[in-house]
Amino acid sequence: MSARPADPAPVNLPASLLLAALGGVAAWAAFPGAVSEAGWWPTAILAVALLTLATHGVRARRGLAAGFLFGFAFMFPHLSWSGTYVGLLPWSALTIACTLFYAALSALLPRLQRARWRLGPLAVACGWVGLEAARLRMPFEGFPWGRLAFSQADAPTLGLAALGGSPAVTFGVALAGAFVASAVLALLRMPAPAGAARGVPRVRPALVGLLVAAAVTWSGTLVPRPVAAEDGTRRIAAVQGNTPAEGLEFNAERRAVLDNHAGATRQLAAQVAAGTAVQPDLVLWPENSSDIDPYLNADAESVVESAARAIDAPVLVGAVLDGPGQYVSNTGLVVTPAEGIDGARDDDSRHYVKQRPAPFAEYMPYRSFFRVFSDKVDLVSRDFVHGDHVGLLEMDGVRVGDVICFEVAFDDTVRDSVRAGAQFLVVQTNNATFGFSDEAVQQLAMSRLRAVETGRAVVQISTVGVSALIDADGTAHQESSLFTQDVLQGQVALRSTQTVATRVGAAPEIALSALGVLLLLTARRGSRRSPQGGQAAPARNEVVV
Repeated sequence: MSARPADPAPVNLPASLLLAALGGVAAWAAFPGAVSEAGWWPTAILAVALLTLATHGVRARRGLAAGFLFGFAFMFPHLSWSGTYVGLLPWSALTIACTLFYAALSALLPRLQRARWRLGPLAVACGWVGLEAARLRMPFEGFPWGRLAFSQADAPTLGLAALGGSPAVTFGVALAGAFVASAVLALLRMPAPAGAARGVPRVRPALVGLLVAAAVTWSGTLVPRPVAAEDGTRRIAAVQGNTPAEGLEFNAERRAVLDNHAGATRQLAAQVAAGTAVQPDLVLWPENSSDIDPYLNADAESVVESAARAIDAPVLVGAVLDGPGQYVSNTGLVVTPAEGIDGARDDDSRHYVKQRPAPFAEYMPYRSFFRVFSDKVDLVSRDFVHGDHVGLLEMDGVRVGDVICFEVAFDDTVRDSVRAGAQFLVVQTNNATFGFSDEAVQQLAMSRLRAVETGRAVVQISTVGVSALIDADGTAHQESSLFTQDVLQGQVALRSTQTVATRVGAAPEIALSALGVLLLLTARRGSRRSPQGGQAAPARNEVVV
């Protein structure tokens, strides 16, 4: 047996940090709004490759430093919307919290790349899935914004969502990136022994790595994405009423926001009566379209109910309701022309309370502690309660899956409504508090992924935009502009078939994360550098062929 080509020496510290920083910028560029309206999805693959190269053969502490720089270069610009009106401190704190996860992953990447049986690329990809699984759940109930999968709404990898949801898409992106890194490393290995064809030991494995990366990337195109209606269609009207102004004070004029949505609905009703518009079967309003509780305010009740009677269709209203106790609830409320709001609050089929209110935005954990750092914690004057049932609503015989705002980023919240029988999904959101930032288009990309993952049409409806109608294959139509009044109208296909992703649930995420742990624990020990600083000696028990 001849000696195999030795691994290239680890890059020095400046080069490692430079690769990591470039990787972070590449990750940011992959998402919508960063450098283009749609984002450059291939740079997500490049980002994984660069971080893999930055951590190849280094010690864990250097990997930690590289991962921190990667995470900050990625998350600081990606989350810029979070500081639009609250300043640098909350934005930086959120960035650091997310960055620590990338630092932890990168401390493990050197060992993951030494996985036995030449499974380093697989181990790296599993590590990314595990990272995102952790971010999905902690701290403070998790913040999964910025998952690799959410950059792939226009990519061939999007089809993998129908098989294993967001984790499968992230796995595909990370696996492709890891194989690109392996191709680069193959080219950097020492030449073959005497007698071997010149250059073949370097070029052949590099070419194989690139071909595997391409195959993984395009594998999603082989997954069917059916869009045909199975239970008929319904014509919907999604009302983007707009707000008087962007910013945190949008709800200081709550009545104006409510009037905007009611007025746009009545205008549509007038067009229907005049024969210039088609009668909708269902009308959808966004989150915060009525921040005045219609159960406590007779005037608000009258405005909402009169709009439903004018359009002669059930209306899904995004309402903030007082109670229980000192709490408030972020609620999707079905108002019908015949019954108005009567009984909706006590009927689970006619109201849905957001299950995942956003920490630091809709409720303040450890309020007294965080007030030490910023008095802006008191901008959240009352905490929102957590809902206790799945978002499945009945609207004129149609089972609608209701998802409110940031819940679209959480796998189980969306999946549970489809498992419960939702025939299409509505994402009610309010983007007024993020101005003209990239938050709205980032959220739309998530909704597009959820359409493919669940095999359901999705309607994303915002107070101010971006709103859109999305087919079950992830194609978005009628995208609205920010801070305009608009009414989106179209046919929505009703579907009942469960995708593989909704059937298997979290199993792919658990299996891939567990495999990553197994490969980490069984990985080869790192190479030892010679005292003279020469080429690394093989690690103990390493098989050399």
